[in-house]
Amino acid sequence: MARRALKLASWTSMALAASGVYLYSNKYLDPNDFGAVRVGRAVATTAVITYDYLTTLRSVPYGSEDYLQLLSEIHDLFMSFDDTPLGAASLAQVHKAVLHDGRTVAVKVQHPKVQVQSSKDILLMEVLVLAIKQLFPDFEFVWLVDEAKKNLPLELDFLNEGRNAEKVAQMLKHFDFLKVPQIYWELSTKRVLLMEFLDGGQVNDKDYMERNKIDVNEISRHLGKVYSEMVFVNGFVHCDPHPGNVLVRKHPDTGKAEIVLLDHGLYQVLTEEFRLDYCHLWQSLIWTDMESVKKYSQRLGAGDLYPLLACMLTARSWSSVNRGISQAPVTATEDSEIRNNAATYLPQISQLLNHVPRPMLLIFKTNDLLRGIETTLGTRASASSFLNMSRCCIRALAAHNKKNACSFFRRTQFSFSEAVSLWQISLHELILRAKALRLAGWVSALLHWLLPAPR
Repeated sequence: MARRALKLASWTSMALAASGVYLYSNKYLDPNDFGAVRVGRAVATTAVITYDYLTTLRSVPYGSEDYLQLLSEIHDLFMSFDDTPLGAASLAQVHKAVLHDGRTVAVKVQHPKVQVQSSKDILLMEVLVLAIKQLFPDFEFVWLVDEAKKNLPLELDFLNEGRNAEKVAQMLKHFDFLKVPQIYWELSTKRVLLMEFLDGGQVNDKDYMERNKIDVNEISRHLGKVYSEMVFVNGFVHCDPHPGNVLVRKHPDTGKAEIVLLDHGLYQVLTEEFRLDYCHLWQSLIWTDMESVKKYSQRLGAGDLYPLLACMLTARSWSSVNRGISQAPVTATEDSEIRNNAATYLPQISQLLNHVPRPMLLIFKTNDLLRGIETTLGTRASASSFLNMSRCCIRALAAHNKKNACSFFRRTQFSFSEAVSLWQISLHELILRAKALRLAGWVSALLHWLLPAPR
């Protein structure tokens, strides 16, 4: 059965002439995702993949014996198969189908020749990067090639994607609002992945959420909790949370809002040392402990460029970092200042990215994608999101300390300290909510006084 599923990859590639754009740096480590750097991209045009489809299609004439044989393979596997893809990306496309037992599934099929073409594109990318390095010695993005070489084989192995999906579903099973598609292993191969079909609207589709009465603030909080748990507590991070991979919906039975997390091909596994230093750094940024910001930024390889690392992680200006990133929201003026200064600091940004640990690169990309979603929803940099991050940091650091404690008394001390810190955060959150309600009351009273009801 698995062998037949593998044949499906070639059949689907012949039946569909959907094109894709193969953008390595956009898929893995697009410097635009750092919100500050723009570099040249190695691309294969849409025409290349389209040509692959058309030439393969011509090799099996419509109505021929081979065509009918391939068609029978599909009917052996599925009761119905939708030829029109639900979505297409650089590596694969996804179709909706129904198995003979009535289960509705999503079928992810790898594009033809993508593995062969990928090796050529990495070589091209390497040549271009080295050539630019010769012309511009300050250009220090050679690490882009190393990261592409490491990550691409993982994304091309759909069995690896299935294992990641199961791991993260188990890891975050305590979040009843999170849904990860179930994998059907008996019909999956390295190039074809069959999984539970889950529908919904994209996480940045505010109109969809309004129509379905889904609270955007609730979704933003849930998404923040999921990623804080991944990064700070578990060190296993989904690194491609663009809107097409994060859906929202109402549960068909309970009516509660859910987040559906798709495309589990690329995860970053954080070492314990990196994860704990990153926890300390974010705690320092949230609570404006500038000495600790310097200390833990330097532990993460920033050196004297620690202010730049802090700005890149938070997407805030250095003056805002010093005032406290949770004290005031991002303004249009601050955003404009960051964009205008990006080109000025390009050499320093290049130097920093070349020296931080490799996991930080995908963390940058992930942060930027999440920040883009929050900006679209209008929930960016809310105090509650920082408090949720701080909770996860406290839990992660406490768990590490308790694991390494040499006595029951020390473990009890750490548990007590953790409980007190979490209580302080809850109290701070309660005060913020009370202030918000009081402010809302004042605004309502002021409007009532300025605009009395008509007689």
